[in-house]
Amino acid sequence: MRIKVCGITRINDLQALVNNKVDYAGFIFQEISPRFAGNKIDPRSVRETTGIKKVGVFVNATLAQIERTIRDYALDMVQLHGDETPGFCAAVQGFIPVVKAIRIGDNVNWQKDVAPYIPVTDYFLFDTASVKLYGGTGERFNWDLLATYPFEHPFFLSGGITPDQALAIRELQLPALFAADVNSKFEDSPGVKNIPLVEQFVKQIHSSIIK
Repeated sequence: MRIKVCGITRINDLQALVNNKVDYAGFIFQEISPRFAGNKIDPRSVRETTGIKKVGVFVNATLAQIERTIRDYALDMVQLHGDETPGFCAAVQGFIPVVKAIRIGDNVNWQKDVAPYIPVTDYFLFDTASVKLYGGTGERFNWDLLATYPFEHPFFLSGGITPDQALAIRELQLPALFAADVNSKFEDSPGVKNIPLVEQFVKQIHSSIIK
């Protein structure tokens, strides 16, 4: 089970993720987000940080914006969290691995809403649907819906995951579950991570591998 901590805005928090063997760090490049990384964390410091994969999170950005940010921050992966079409995902995937966020509400049509993205992405990320927000709601969707997921395409599980849910995630019988994606429930304030909570979560998630 991999772990992604999203909403990084401070270089000290990024280094703490490295020290705790977190697999992915997410940087949000949507200007209206309170966790917008573009004006809070120095691109050079991110570029020079090794030992963790860096994921840029974009919402309906242009291809040029994505390409420029990839260069500035030395991103390893792009997460498309808006209304991007399969064609747009294919264009981005031409030069970097792509995670496509799928927002899940009371139900989901896997064939209609999800299947078209399989050939043009490397991973999905399942997040909680919201009328007002593209993500970052802090709310958990009904994980039982994932029992009907019919594909082998790997996915990140997101949406209001709390520090005490490591055991519940470990016990999910979902072969395609690739990683847990955490954010707001592991913060002291938006973009300021509570590293002891992250450390505890990492230990609990990884303990299932040892046993």
